[in-house]
Amino acid sequence: MKNKGASLTARLAAAPHIVWSVLFIAAPMLFVLYYAFTDKEGGFTLDNISQLGNASYLTIFMRSAAFAIVATAICLIVAYPLAYAISRATPKKQKIYLMLTMLPMWMNFLIRTYSIMAIIEDTGFINTLLTSMGLDPIHMINTDGSVIFGMVYNYLPYMVIPIYTVLSKLDTRLLEASQDLGCTPFWTFVRVVLPLSRSGVVSGITMVFVPSVSTFYISQKLGGSNFDLIGDTIERQFQTAYNYNLGAAMSLVLMVLILISMAVMNRYSDGEESVVV
Repeated sequence: MKNKGASLTARLAAAPHIVWSVLFIAAPMLFVLYYAFTDKEGGFTLDNISQLGNASYLTIFMRSAAFAIVATAICLIVAYPLAYAISRATPKKQKIYLMLTMLPMWMNFLIRTYSIMAIIEDTGFINTLLTSMGLDPIHMINTDGSVIFGMVYNYLPYMVIPIYTVLSKLDTRLLEASQDLGCTPFWTFVRVVLPLSRSGVVSGITMVFVPSVSTFYISQKLGGSNFDLIGDTIERQFQTAYNYNLGAAMSLVLMVLILISMAVMNRYSDGEESVVV
């Protein structure tokens, strides 16, 4: 009787989560599947998927993936030493550094993006400063670099936090043992720290790559009309072209690509990390 009561309590506690998942995850995905494989009259068709094989759409997909990969790589290069330095600081300083890392996330995403525009546009803060110093202004807005910079700025904390979480729990006795066995600081990092932090690195890569490859607002504001990313193209199908079927097909392909990338990343994060000294 007691087990039945506990089981009923567990089901009731999980009910809100189940309802939320059905309404905001399962149902939207079913709508995407329906529109992706139907025409405007509701008949089954594969034309929406086949249209994505056009060179223009393939270019958009490749560009989106390339931008996301570059932004993720830059985030990793910047975030790992930052996370390592924070994890080695005193507990009081760690809280301060983490607060400073997360501080931009307290602002609205749109405000952060507009702030970047105010800094790098042709009449922005940087060019105004350069002009006042007698230097020529630099055109930064509406370029590939500005879009990637916007991705890095907005998603960098998503890389720092997972890596820091793993590094902060690292057993310092392993580092001492590595040094006692003759490893230099470099090889201690390569053979001990890096393998043990693999799960945090994979989590950070996933958390940065997924929003980067599907973003659209950053590219619209910082990239102008020079190019489209897949997020821009999907939004245009729903907001301007009113071609829900093609937009759903693009969304479906994007979801599949994201799921594949997450599966590959999780494959490398599963299992026990090995330490070789």
